[in-house]
Amino acid sequence: MAMILILDDSPAMVMNLAQILAKAGYEVTTAGNGKEGIVELTNGLKPTVILTDLNMPEMDGIEFIKEARKSAATKFTPIIVLSGDSDGRKRDEARAAGASGWLTKPPQPNQLLYVVKQLLPTK
Repeated sequence: MAMILILDDSPAMVMNLAQILAKAGYEVTTAGNGKEGIVELTNGLKPTVILTDLNMPEMDGIEFIKEARKSAATKFTPIIVLSGDSDGRKRDEARAAGASGWLTKPPQPNQLLYVVKQLLPTK
């Protein structure tokens, strides 16, 4: 079963995303910011796909992506940025840091599931 890590400082957004993904059969783990996400990864969590907000306290999405890409375990893990910000510069910055995709918040359930499915490694 695919495991998805969700990083977002909005409990309502986390709950919404987790419900959509769990209903579709994915296992979900959540963290409130990039720092908590790095702790999860350091503690051995091996997500199949990571969804991260851009603007979070302590460690934002861009910094999280940069840190995650330094680890051999998550160097190639697909990372989707979720943001209400449609600024092209932020999108370019996220891509340069190693983001695999970008979704505008809040994503439509079918759009979220489609993008996650597209990025899942094929066996």
